[in-house]
Amino acid sequence: MFIQSPIFAPAIVLVLWSLVMLGWLALTRLPAMSRAGVDLSVSVGSRGANLEGVLPDRVNWKSHNYTHLMEQPTIFYATVIILGVVGAGEGINLTLAWAYVLLRIAHSIVQATWNRVAVRFAIFCLATTALLLLAINAARVTL
Repeated sequence: MFIQSPIFAPAIVLVLWSLVMLGWLALTRLPAMSRAGVDLSVSVGSRGANLEGVLPDRVNWKSHNYTHLMEQPTIFYATVIILGVVGAGEGINLTLAWAYVLLRIAHSIVQATWNRVAVRFAIFCLATTALLLLAINAARVTL
């Protein structure tokens, strides 16, 4: 059974954006680690969190954002799949899904470059509102 729904498009865009952030993280972090004298060949059991205070904050911001993209968006993906499977992936739900994705991309850019917490938080709240409305709509069509 093949299910096609327009709401899957914003979900895959967010997946691709997450991979862009992973690439940006690697391209920023690896040279910074080298400059800081971090030798990956001898590191055992270390985690990215161990680089806090070792690498400049501006370098770590990309990692922080990538982590954020692995957290709340998982709820988005589940919600989008539900809406797509039940045939509710158009109209307002599609608009909300695109709004969520565009806001998360904006959040990433702010966090990875400028990182003003008040701006980041406002964008996060708007994205969360879009996600909440999507989840409520998914609950309405499935319950």
